[in-house]
Amino acid sequence: MKPQIDVITLAVENLERALAFYRALGLESPGVTATEFAGDDTHPAGAIVMFRLNGGQILALYPRRELAKDAGITQGPAQSGEFSLGHIVATRDEVDALLAKARAAGAPVTALQDRPWGIYSGYFRDLDGHLWEIIHNPTSTDATT
Repeated sequence: MKPQIDVITLAVENLERALAFYRALGLESPGVTATEFAGDDTHPAGAIVMFRLNGGQILALYPRRELAKDAGITQGPAQSGEFSLGHIVATRDEVDALLAKARAAGAPVTALQDRPWGIYSGYFRDLDGHLWEIIHNPTSTDATT
């Protein structure tokens, strides 16, 4: 297995609401696609949102119930905090600006922190509770925006 992740799929309650939130953060997507695949009680529907990210990765949004059906697992309660998604930016101002966008789009945002190991960061939860950390590392030369 190659050491890379190509697609991250986030389970969401409402595709249109999640799409609007991530667009408010500046991500671009053609919108909800594959709506022609309706699904049923045992087969997942196809409706999905995809954002192409730098480096070729894809961030996908998929309804929670459909993701559970697709994976063949029982849908449990939504939960977060067991992992976070990190986004590295080039400056402290970009951390502040992106967290301000998240707050304006309805996300709860944590206090910003200067970490003793040198990074400046803060967290937000998207409208479905997925935890994101926005990070500036002044010693990194690989910040992407």
